[in-house]
Amino acid sequence: MKKMFCSFVFCCLCFWHLVVFADTDAVKSVMEGDSVTLNSSITEIKDRDLITWTFGDPGTKIAEINKEDGKLVEDLDGRFRDRLKLDEKTGSLNITNTRTEDTGVYQVIIKRTSNPTTYNFTVTVYARLPVPVISNSHCSSSSSSNCSLVCSSVLKVCDATLSWYKGISVLSSINASDRNISLSLPLEVEYQDKNTYSCVLNNPISNQTTHLDINTHCHTCADFLTPLISAAAAGFLLLIAAVVIFCIYKKHRKTNQQDQARNEEITYADPTFYKRKAQKSEVKVDEEVVYADVVTKK
Repeated sequence: MKKMFCSFVFCCLCFWHLVVFADTDAVKSVMEGDSVTLNSSITEIKDRDLITWTFGDPGTKIAEINKEDGKLVEDLDGRFRDRLKLDEKTGSLNITNTRTEDTGVYQVIIKRTSNPTTYNFTVTVYARLPVPVISNSHCSSSSSSNCSLVCSSVLKVCDATLSWYKGISVLSSINASDRNISLSLPLEVEYQDKNTYSCVLNNPISNQTTHLDINTHCHTCADFLTPLISAAAAGFLLLIAAVVIFCIYKKHRKTNQQDQARNEEITYADPTFYKRKAQKSEVKVDEEVVYADVVTKK
């Protein structure tokens, strides 16, 4: 009787060990790009062991160790593209550079006798989260004491939560239920509020946080109008300068054209010489030279 009781206790301990092992290693969660190792639950492969790994439902064979034939094959399916590595001693499977598409159920089948042993692993690969953005939802009058804000983020995967925190307390939150969606969460605070606020985007294994700076993120309508007025004034001055420069250039060009036209309109006639006969006298008459009038044509 005592021997049976001891055997029963031993079996219970073995079963408890298997249950604890399964609870510890059966679920894996990693960030995209990280590595994950799935333990085969054995310490050393025997001479006739056959270790087979499958992925998905129904399971597709992805890796295998046949100790009896001396064969080790990795990435049988081709979808992992040299990202699988089998431990030749234990048969454990390592997946490197994980992707969200690697999420799913993995199964290891250990065949030592006629009754093989099977273990299942659920692996979840989470995409890296973007940093949430805090912006002013609309400007408020200078007399207003409140600031309206919105925190937003665009997600490529589901299973993420966007939340506003006041200190360590959650004020509001919204969950992503689908891929490729935009989340936004409003918040209204007072300009003189001295509390600490932050917007947090998180999933089960990671988070991204943006802290609120009221002086940076909160703006009144005057804050928005001042740079606009300055820009408009600068643009107006540039326009006036351009008009003045154009007028000066146009006037200078017109003056040059008028001067050129005057030079082209004046024509000078050649001088003409006439000789007159001398009188029969002792006094000699100088030759008279007659010049033709200068004619100006317009």
